[in-house]
Amino acid sequence: MHIEVIKKQFNDKFGDPAGEVYASPGRINLIGEHTDYNGGFVFPGAIDKGMVAVIRRNGTGRVRAWSVDLQDYAEFTMEESDRPEASWARYIFGVCREMVKRGAQPGGFDTAFAGDVPLGAGMSSSAALESTYAFALNDMFSLGIDKFELARIGQATEHNYVGVKCGIMDQFASLFGKAGHLIRLDTRSMEYKYFPFHPEGYRLVLLDTAVKHELASSAYNKRRESCEHAARVVRENGHPGVEFLRDVTMDMLNEVKEKLSEEDFKRAEYVVGETTRVLAVSDALERDDYETVGRMMYLTHDGMSRLYEVSCEELDFLNDVAKECGVTGSRVMGGGFGGCTINLVKEDLYEGFLAKAKAQFAAKFGHEPKVYEVVISDGARRID
Repeated sequence: MHIEVIKKQFNDKFGDPAGEVYASPGRINLIGEHTDYNGGFVFPGAIDKGMVAVIRRNGTGRVRAWSVDLQDYAEFTMEESDRPEASWARYIFGVCREMVKRGAQPGGFDTAFAGDVPLGAGMSSSAALESTYAFALNDMFSLGIDKFELARIGQATEHNYVGVKCGIMDQFASLFGKAGHLIRLDTRSMEYKYFPFHPEGYRLVLLDTAVKHELASSAYNKRRESCEHAARVVRENGHPGVEFLRDVTMDMLNEVKEKLSEEDFKRAEYVVGETTRVLAVSDALERDDYETVGRMMYLTHDGMSRLYEVSCEELDFLNDVAKECGVTGSRVMGGGFGGCTINLVKEDLYEGFLAKAKAQFAAKFGHEPKVYEVVISDGARRID
């Protein structure tokens, strides 16, 4: 989305001058899926697709917002009782409200925004939107909120105004992203470390099934409840130091197998395994060992499909095609229930893999998957 297009629509709606421009990216996650709300590690990176907003203070207590993509308008104050009807506007409203709850005083503003993060593809368009406004309002109104708290404001917006009990990873990646680097984040301690990601001879590509998932669905929250229950049972079984599943080993989990439903055990087994895989990938990246990275990605997909049961027929199909084509690593990315696979592909296999994946997927499901090549990029920022 060209900035000039957003500026023009801003001017059409609100008059000159156009105001300031802010942007925040979507994200990929190399590995560490459904670990963030279990106190574990995640491995995201910001990407070269995101949200762009033109914002101008209007000297009132009102927000006037225009969604360029949806061609929709919303207007509201920052009072709790003035929650907007449109779901897209609640993201902006929620950020404002969470700032007010923390004692900050963002003023009213006019804004127009648009994005090129594909919706429903698991690249976290919602966190990009929240991070754009959290970063922008903090900057424009000199609120003095640190970036960690801005990430928590985005997360709280999801919890309190959208109904998704998400972890912190998406907002964190959107705000802390750094070009050419992935970030290993410990979601319990919030310690993080940048890892250079320059997979020479490989390309990173997402294949979008165009099956849209809705993370606000009960399925996501139900899995979270399973994990919390399993951690509690392990803790009560003589392991008082267990706070999250991140603290649990397979031996501990096997001790309580008879006390858990089959479903809860499977969910926990996946998370315990994923925690180990993230650390294996950390070590592999330190030595530019992308073959090990790829192997861990395949193991994650297997766990998400078989144990966590958040894959779907279309995602499993693309994962199988990747294996057949000799792709180094492939897995479902994001919350699941549709969306994308993320694929680490050797340069010399890239074109052949895409051709085969598109042809075979179209033959089975009636449409080609969308292809998004991604570049690891910088986080939230002011553009001009």
